[in-house]
Amino acid sequence: MNEEPYPSASELPELVPQPAAARDFVAEGEALLSDELTEDLALAQLNDRGLSAEVVERLARNAAVLKLRKVRRAIAAHPHAPRHISLKLIREFYTFDLMQFALTPGVAADLKRAASELLVSRLASITLGERLSLARRASGSVAASLLLDQENRVWQTALENSRLPEAALVRILTRSTAGAALVEAVSHHAKWSLRHEVRLALLRNARTPASRALEFARALPPAQRRDVLHSSHLPEKVKIYLKKELGKQRFQV
Repeated sequence: MNEEPYPSASELPELVPQPAAARDFVAEGEALLSDELTEDLALAQLNDRGLSAEVVERLARNAAVLKLRKVRRAIAAHPHAPRHISLKLIREFYTFDLMQFALTPGVAADLKRAASELLVSRLASITLGERLSLARRASGSVAASLLLDQENRVWQTALENSRLPEAALVRILTRSTAGAALVEAVSHHAKWSLRHEVRLALLRNARTPASRALEFARALPPAQRRDVLHSSHLPEKVKIYLKKELGKQRFQV
């Protein structure tokens, strides 16, 4: 019986080391988890917007670089970071890291919203200096929350925040919690007192000075005046005064 010939070398299965691409992947994975990975190298990796979710997750498991605030922010802000990782990191951010994160271009809207909501939840426990800085520089939703601050300097600064949305200010003015000083300040504000929706909100607020209410009411068409004053919380004597001053038009207040 003839024995089967041994296969030639070319026919043997390729029992050789992994291909270069596989070796590189393993090496890269080990490097990402290494204690020797520096902040600069980690940030350089995270600066690549095309970085895969797997690589971002590996970086998030590196305890050494995760101690670095810039790296934590960069991981949370990366477009391919798994949501559970981003949210976990956000909850651990310091006050000003949260503020910066919420203002970072390219960060997903829901993550920005989560950061702003966390900031608002912490307002009662942070210092006056921090609240002043947030009033000046933070996102619109944080600035709006600071309009209700008990410290005059804080809400005055928030009122000047360029990110403060008109809609948020209008909502504040419709609340009974809006302080008299804030209402008066808005009614005289060079920017906000000219806005139509803000004027309507002021006409409905019980604390708006009568002189300003009269000026705002004069600028409205008669039918709109009647509707606004009908739903207004202005004191009854102020409404009567407005009716008299506005003269010929009869209001059903």
